Amino acid sequence: MKYLRIKKNADFQKIFNKGKKVFSPNITLLYFSAPKLAMGVAVSKKHGNAVKRNRIKRLLRAAFAETSDVLDKAYSVILIPKVGGEYAFEAFKKSLTVCFKKVNECGKR
Repeated sequence: MKYLRIKKNADFQKIFNKGKKVFSPNITLLYFSAPKLAMGVAVSKKHGNAVKRNRIKRLLRAAFAETSDVLDKAYSVILIPKVGGEYAFEAFKKSLTVCFKKVNECGKR
């Protein structure tokens, strides 16, 4: 599914302040209702040097693109990987699927 990228600091701050959180083994997902699906990634320096952080971002974007069909509604989403977790494509896909199911359950209430 096609999605927009969250790039502006104001958009990140809005989701950090007003968004809801969902947790999985490798990812913390913050989400906020939006007219179109949008995604941003926040990877801290605790994860390693720039090369490692950029690899994590690429893996998260690819996993999000493959699994975003699971979402029922459009949300603005920020993905935050957990430090020391497994940084593999399949692990991110599984974690995102778990998070999206939790988001869908919260959205139906």
